[in-house]
Amino acid sequence: MEPQAAGFLSLLPPVLAVILALKTREVYSSLIFGILSGVLIYTFMSGGDFLIRPAEVSLEILTAKFDLKIAIFCALLGSLISVINASGGIREYGNWARRKLKTRRKALFSTMFLGIVIFIDDYFNCLTVGTVMKPVTDSQRISREKLAFIIDSTAAPICIIAPISSWAVAVSSNLVTEAVPETPFMIFISCIPWNFYAIFCLCFVLLIIALDFDFGPMRRAELRHQKILAGQKESHVSPDTGNKSEVSGGIPDILVPLSCLIASTVLAMLYTGGFWKDGDAFHSAALAMGNSDPSFSLILGALSGLLAAFFMYIPRKLTTLADFMKNAVRGAQNMLPAIIILMLAWTLSGITRELLEAPKFIGSLISADNGMTAALLPAFAFVLAGFLSFSVGTAWGTFGILIPIIISVFEAVFPGNFEYLCIVLSATLAGSVFGDHCSPISDTTILSSAGTECDHVSHVSTQMPYSIFIAVVSLSGYLLAGFTGSLFLSLFFCLAVMLCGLFLIRSRVRRNTMLEAMERT
Repeated sequence: MEPQAAGFLSLLPPVLAVILALKTREVYSSLIFGILSGVLIYTFMSGGDFLIRPAEVSLEILTAKFDLKIAIFCALLGSLISVINASGGIREYGNWARRKLKTRRKALFSTMFLGIVIFIDDYFNCLTVGTVMKPVTDSQRISREKLAFIIDSTAAPICIIAPISSWAVAVSSNLVTEAVPETPFMIFISCIPWNFYAIFCLCFVLLIIALDFDFGPMRRAELRHQKILAGQKESHVSPDTGNKSEVSGGIPDILVPLSCLIASTVLAMLYTGGFWKDGDAFHSAALAMGNSDPSFSLILGALSGLLAAFFMYIPRKLTTLADFMKNAVRGAQNMLPAIIILMLAWTLSGITRELLEAPKFIGSLISADNGMTAALLPAFAFVLAGFLSFSVGTAWGTFGILIPIIISVFEAVFPGNFEYLCIVLSATLAGSVFGDHCSPISDTTILSSAGTECDHVSHVSTQMPYSIFIAVVSLSGYLLAGFTGSLFLSLFFCLAVMLCGLFLIRSRVRRNTMLEAMERT
């Protein structure tokens, strides 16, 4: 299929899908509508049968973009969660956590800490942290929307500033330039302190937990969750696939399989990245992680976790072989909705990026001579990267598109200015993470919903105001950095803007709460 440069129309399908999803709160039909609009635009521009050609194009794109390894990993992780749940391990872990983590703050801080610790890969982060922390947050009456937000906010943001992660060398591979003597990996390291969105996303989560307040749709979700619990109704309860009177698993029955999953995934990433190959150029763990095959490594990790569970449960008669397999199949089936959403999102992204050439249109905006001053380039790169990432639903694809453009513009206009290059590149990476963080068609957003069993549209609608707030804080920092070039001043200014904004919002929320209480009385 020959691509067609659709200009601004290339962004219409994802924008329509996002608007429809937020309006109807139904993600499947919204994604299908976005795909249909995209293939109709492509068919109109390329010519063809409007009855058969759209279906043919959609199927071809789905076949080309479908990531079977990620789908298999999701199914295997669902199986692992189900068999662990049936063993009684999750229930015992929840009982232990309720005794140790007796406050909301402790539960939320523990979730954030675990999300930061698992910095190897964002997919792995979303699904693992959700599985482990659901019993804890449920016991403290924390809504699934809040849990999904914290997990999503410690997935991509921590991966993009971690030197040892699947993201590190994925970014470094795009940082090849002759304008500066530093290696691509050293350029990535130098960009980390300037990645304001990732840094202040983590700060925002910390402050929201410490101040113990929410605003906007998240506050309404929390109040709704509390009201449901007060009415003695069951909310967000994971299905118990085991018989509580017969199953007597303990905490090791959850910790050992999950530890095997984590350790095996890390070892598999080192192996697939060439860490132990004689004569291989990738001698460091950091480079091996970035050069690895994360999807295949995740599959190996999930299989190791399942095998560990099998050899722990069957000999001790926690479950029979038939029940083990039945629960494994049931768990894989529970992940089917998330896999379908991923399939539709991949198809929409492929149509937008490859058939309608949205990256070409976005690239023309940044490479055109539009009279933009050099001082505004970091802020412009942040906004542009955020818009593109939000539209196509991928941070990796966005910085893969924009970084070569940014470098070519830099080499022509600002040769030799390494510090300014780091500022602009960091703004591009930060904008990519921002768009990925709040896009409803982003893989990370979808997996955060799946890992916490949270309604996907509810997760998107409650998280988006928080993401936009952090983006505004980051944008203010890039505006100052463009004019001053000072890292210290920019970080201090961002922190001041965030604190002032949060305290103003908190005061307004308290005032509105008091007014609502007075009206009720």
